[in-house]
Amino acid sequence: MLKSSSLYAAIDLGSNSFHMLVVREIAGSIQVLSRVKRKVRLAAGLNSENELSEQAMERGWQCLRLFSEYLRDIPTEQIRVVATATLRIAKNADIFVAKASEILGNTVHVISGEEEARLIYRGVAHTTGGAEQRLVVDIGGGSTELVTGTGAKTTQLMSLSMGCVTWLERYFTDRSLTQENFAKAQDAAKAILAPVADKLIDQGWQVCVGASGTVQALQEIMIAQGMDELITLPKLERLKHKAIECGKLEELEIEGLTFERALVFPSGLAILIAIFETLHIDNMILAGGALREGLVYGMLHLPIEQDIRQRTLRNVQRRFQIDIEQAHRVQQLAEHFFIQVSKSWQLDNRCRELLNSASALHEIGLSVDFRQAPSHASYLISHLDLPGYTPAQRRLLASLLKNQTGIIDLAPLNHQNALPISQANRLVRLLRLAIIFASRRRDDTLPALRLRTEDEKLIITLPHQWLNEHPLRAENLQEEIQLQSYVHWTLMIEEQNSSRIS
Repeated sequence: MLKSSSLYAAIDLGSNSFHMLVVREIAGSIQVLSRVKRKVRLAAGLNSENELSEQAMERGWQCLRLFSEYLRDIPTEQIRVVATATLRIAKNADIFVAKASEILGNTVHVISGEEEARLIYRGVAHTTGGAEQRLVVDIGGGSTELVTGTGAKTTQLMSLSMGCVTWLERYFTDRSLTQENFAKAQDAAKAILAPVADKLIDQGWQVCVGASGTVQALQEIMIAQGMDELITLPKLERLKHKAIECGKLEELEIEGLTFERALVFPSGLAILIAIFETLHIDNMILAGGALREGLVYGMLHLPIEQDIRQRTLRNVQRRFQIDIEQAHRVQQLAEHFFIQVSKSWQLDNRCRELLNSASALHEIGLSVDFRQAPSHASYLISHLDLPGYTPAQRRLLASLLKNQTGIIDLAPLNHQNALPISQANRLVRLLRLAIIFASRRRDDTLPALRLRTEDEKLIITLPHQWLNEHPLRAENLQEEIQLQSYVHWTLMIEEQNSSRIS
C-alpha cells in the first residue's frame, strides 16, 4: 500500500480543460498514477465584459468535486492547484476561486502568464529529450505561451492573449471552416506575435517543442495517416485545406482526429500556422510534459538533467535488472558500426541516439522470460513511460527490439513514424549484428571488424581465420545472412585475404 506522503498532485484549471496529475517519485523521476481530464471550456463562459457565466463556473466546480475525492489522501503541501488565462482576466474570478478552493481543500493560485510560461518550460525540460537550446510553444484555451531556454534556464518568457477557445469564439463563431475565417484567425495571431517575434528569433533555438492539446492532436493525426512525427508547415497547410473541404465544424472529419479534440482543432491550427510562419519554424516535435509536470517537479525539487534520455535508460536498466555491462558492450559495437556506415547510409544523429537506446535496452525482455524475449521487450517498451522519448520514438524502439534476433517482421518497422522506413531498417541490421558479435559477453573476443555498404548491401570484413576460431558465432552469422535474405536484404561476410561468404 502506498503511503500518502509518497503522492503528489498537480491540478491545472485551464481555459479549455481542467487536468489533474497524480504521481509518486521513483529514482529521480516520477511514476504517473492517474491522469484525469475534463472539458470545461471555461473561456467560452466569458461575456463581452469578461465576466464568467454561472453555468461556466458550475461546470468547473462540478469537475473539481470529482478531483477532490482523489486529493483526500494526499498531504496539502504536496498538492499544487493553479489557474491560468481565463481566471486571470475574469472580473468575477474571485467568486470562482473561493468556491474552488473550498471544494478542493487547497488554495487555488491564479498564476501570471510569465509564471505559466516558466512552469511549462520546466515541465518540458524535465521530460523532453533532444537539443538543449529550445523554443517551447503551448497553445492553451485562452493564452499561448512561448518560451526560449537552454537546459534548465529560460531566456525569454512570453504569454500572449490568444488561445484555441477564444479564437474559436471570435473567428469561427458561425462554425464555418472557410478560407476567409482561417485567414482572419491567422492574421489576428500574427498581429499579436509581431511585437515579440524578433526577440524570439534573435534568441534562437536548436529544437522547437510543442506542449499543447493542438500539437497532441496533430501527432494523433500523423500517426493515423502514416506520416513521420515532425510537424512542418506543409503538413499544417494540408490539414487546413482538408478542414476547409469539410465546410462546417460539425462535419469536420480528419483521420486520426478524435471527436473530443475536433471542436477547438481548427482555431488551434490557425494559431499554430501563424506561429510557424512568423517565427520561421522548420519543424516541431511533441513535448513529453508541460505545466502539470512543471508543478510536480517543482515540488520534488529534482534537478533538470542535461540528458533526460540517459536518466531514463539508467532507471529502466535498474528496474528490470538489465546486465549493464552487456548493454554497454552492445552499445559500443553498434556505435562502432554506425560510425563506419552513417555517411553512406545517410544516418543522422537521431538515428545514432535511437540505436544507442535500443542497444541499452535490448535485454529487457529477459525480465519476463528467455523464450520470445524480443516480443516481451517490444511489449514493455511500447507500454513503459519513457521520459525524453516521443511516442513515435518509443514505437520505433519497440519495433527495433522486436526484430533484434530471429525472423524479421517488417510490419512494425513500416508502421513506426519516427524515422523513414529505410533508416529504421538499417538500424535493425546494425543492432542485430552488434548483438551477435557481443554474444560471448566478453570484451576480449570481439574482432576488429570493418563494415562497408554498396547501396543496401552490407559487407563485413573480419580478421583472417576469425570465423574458424569462433565457430558458434560463425554459424550465427551464416544464419543471419539467410534471415536477412528472406526480407531481401543482402549481408556479406569476408575475411581478410579470403573470399566472401554470402
